[in-house]
Amino acid sequence: MIKVLAACGNGMGSSMIIKMKIEEVLKELAVDYEIDHCSVGEGINRAKDYSLIIISEAFVNDFKVDPSKTKVVGLRNLLSTEEIREKVKVALEEL
Repeated sequence: MIKVLAACGNGMGSSMIIKMKIEEVLKELAVDYEIDHCSVGEGINRAKDYSLIIISEAFVNDFKVDPSKTKVVGLRNLLSTEEIREKVKVALEEL
């Protein structure tokens, strides 16, 4: 099972929407997962507890994690199911 974190700079409401999009993709890919959502600030503090973090491209460099344990995926369009699918597939191959 992978632990996934959806974080957004706009707050808890938008990260919840992103979380739902990510869940849709993970179910489609038949991935066993656990997912949480939070603000970027909170996510930075909790990052080491997750295998996969999905955030806006603008915040990727704020997450200082061990890339062999945690993959940070930056999105241009946080609501694009297609972009989430493409980037999550790549990240899962690297885990």
